This record gives sequence, C-alpha cells and structure tokens, in this order.
Amino acid sequence: MKKSFLLFLFSVLIFCSCKQTDPDYKKKLSKADFLHQSMKNLSDIIVYDIFSPPVASRIYAYPSIAAYEILATEDEQIKSLAGKLRELKTIPKAEKEIVASISALHAFNQVGKKLIFSEDKMEAFQESLMKEVDKINAPSGIIENSIQYGQRVADHILEWADKDNYKQTRSFPKYTITEDEYSWKPTPPAYMESIEPHWKEIRPMVINSADQFTPERPTSFDMKKGSDFYKEVEEVYEVGKNIKEDEKLIASFWDCNPYVMNQTGHAMFATKKITPGGHWIGITKIACEKDKANITKSAEAYAKCSIALMDAFISCWDEKYRSKLIRPETIINEHIDPNWLPVLQTPPFPEYTSGHSVISTAAAIMLTSIFGENFSYIDDVEVEYGLPIRSFGSFIEASEEAAISRLYGGIHYRPAIENGVKQGEKLGRYLVDKIDNN
Repeated sequence: MKKSFLLFLFSVLIFCSCKQTDPDYKKKLSKADFLHQSMKNLSDIIVYDIFSPPVASRIYAYPSIAAYEILATEDEQIKSLAGKLRELKTIPKAEKEIVASISALHAFNQVGKKLIFSEDKMEAFQESLMKEVDKINAPSGIIENSIQYGQRVADHILEWADKDNYKQTRSFPKYTITEDEYSWKPTPPAYMESIEPHWKEIRPMVINSADQFTPERPTSFDMKKGSDFYKEVEEVYEVGKNIKEDEKLIASFWDCNPYVMNQTGHAMFATKKITPGGHWIGITKIACEKDKANITKSAEAYAKCSIALMDAFISCWDEKYRSKLIRPETIINEHIDPNWLPVLQTPPFPEYTSGHSVISTAAAIMLTSIFGENFSYIDDVEVEYGLPIRSFGSFIEASEEAAISRLYGGIHYRPAIENGVKQGEKLGRYLVDKIDNN
C-alpha cells in the first residue's frame, strides 16, 4: 500500500513538474510590444554608437524587412516585398512548425546586431526578451524551431544587405574641400569633415537610381545685395536674430542631430541624440500603439517607413553632393555678421536639399498610406532628450513642421526646405505606388 502511494506521489510530482502548454501561447507570443521593444532597443544602440542619419536609415531598414518577410508568410493581408525591393529574393520556407512572431523577433535582432557596433548591448536585450518568452508555455521544441528559422531568414537578409555597396563605400575618398565661394566648408565648433559623400552609391530599396528625383537647381550663388540668393541668406539671418520662443522650441524638437558638440570655455563634450529617421521610427511606434496594431501591421509600418527613409536619404544625399551648397552659418559669418550663430548646430554636410524636408515628407506619405489621413497623435519621442510633447493632426502636418524647423534652426535657406518637400513628395508617392499597387 505504502509502495503504491509513493509511486502515485512520484507520478504526480512528475506531472506537476512538466510545463502545461498554454492554449493561448501563440497569441501571447505575438504581442506587438515585443517588436516595439526590439525597435526601441535598436534605436538606443544607434544613438549610443553615434551612427550618422544616412547610416542609421540603413540599420533600421534591414531588420525591419526581415521581421516583415517572416510575418508575411502567415498573413494573407500583407504581401512579400521580394521582387519589389531591388535584388531581394524570397526568403526560405520554414521546414518545421514555428511561431512566426518569435522567428520575426529573432531575425530582427540578429540582423540588427550585425549592423551596429555594440553587439553586447543587443545580446543583453535578446537575453531579457527570451526570459519574457520563456514565461509563456509553448509546445516543446517550437521556440527552438522558431529561433532556428529566424536565423535562416536573418542570414538571407544579411546576404542581401551585404551587396548594397555599403562596405565598399567605407574606403571611398573623403570629401575634398574646394576654394569655390559657394561650396560647403566645415562649420564650428567641431569643424567635422563632411559625412557620407558617397551615399548615392548605396543600392536603393525601390527607386531606380539615386538621381531619379533630382530637384530643381538651388538659387544661383550671388552675394550682391538684392540678389535672390542674398535675400535667402538675409532671411535666415533675420529669423535667427528675431526668433520667437515657439519657433525656437520647434527647431529644438526636430533637431535630431546625433552628435552635438558643446563648448564650455576650452572644454568640449558631445551630446548624443536620436537621428531624424529615428524620430520617424518613434512616430511609427506611436501610431501603431494608438491604432492598436497587431505585430504584423506594426512590422509592416516599420518596414515601409524605414524603406521610405533609406531611399529618401539616398535621394537627398545625391543632391547634397551634386550642388555642394555652402551653409548659412558660413556665409553669414563671412559676409554679414561674424558673431551670428544659428539656433541649432550646423550638421556636417552640404545644405541643399534639406534632409529633414525630404525624409520627413516621404515617411509621412508612407505612414499616411498605412494609417490614413488626419491621423492625430501626440509625439513624445523627444521627451527622453528633455523636450516637451507636441501634438499633430496628421503625419503631413508633422512633416511640414519638421521641414520649416530647419529655417528656424538657422541651418537651411528656404529653397532647400520647399524643394526638399517636393522631392520627398514625389519619392514618397512613388514608393507607395510601387510597394502597394504593383
């Protein structure tokens, strides 16, 4: 009798020690918040590693596409981007039962890890994420299968990314400063060399070439009083001298300079901040959460927004190093007022066209295609950088403010802003048509 009882007790203990499969495991493992956490971690590492805005756009794009492509295999409402993105081939099929969301998260983080410097930070995040996943009782082996499949897709996407000419451009010649009066020159306080002068050589995602959406020419350089160019310079100077508090706040809110040099006496120290693309990725998260988007729609939003950002930077940088136009700070100090300073620190690359105008407009058009027009939201992306929230009635309204903020900041003439918006509009509409309608 005692022996039978002990056998029974042992059997109960064995039974209790085994995990019982949670009937809602797929739903719990497919929380959109897992993807949002992964994207926020990637953004934090991009800030920590101080990647330039164009390079950051590339880092956002490939992980987002990896996650999207996996989730597209199990959701008929979204379609694979293979054949729509340049040289992207269909991802391999899963050979075992998986949870697509876990595969997507693993692929996202593995691709991201290969594109940043601080791999230890990514690994620490992945460990914490897996602890959350382990709390959900899934069938034996399915998480392992999902991770293995996610790795296969990550390898597939990384092989594709490896052919975009990024590595080759790392050894291309640096920008050569000329004596031409109209040409860009390094600006204070750090006098940094111009970043990514060969970014037009990067393989685009969708557009046919870097120069497909070349804007109209900038105003001819002429510093005679009364000339069109002189009037543009004068406007920047006057706005800076008489800037209002709300304009200064708008300039600061959209600054998004990843590496601001601060000078106190003879000492200099850097402040790290989010990139312009990172701000729009943050807006994408806000939109997803307001829309209560599931992980699939969230992945779609991240992928399409990051594609728009990457192609917009390629298009804008192509023009920057074609026109090579001098910044307002340099020309004002040389010809009008040697003591004038812009509200924002001048970024280290040529003036025309405005990157904020091009990339913000393209991103806004893409997000509008996903969430609709008049999608109001509260933007708190910059709160962690000490700035207050701002409210917008639509993505386009936000992009328009981002564009004009560069005039308030004293770093762009008006044509760079207005023609940059036009450039972003054409590019954004083209991307939506090519991705969604073909």
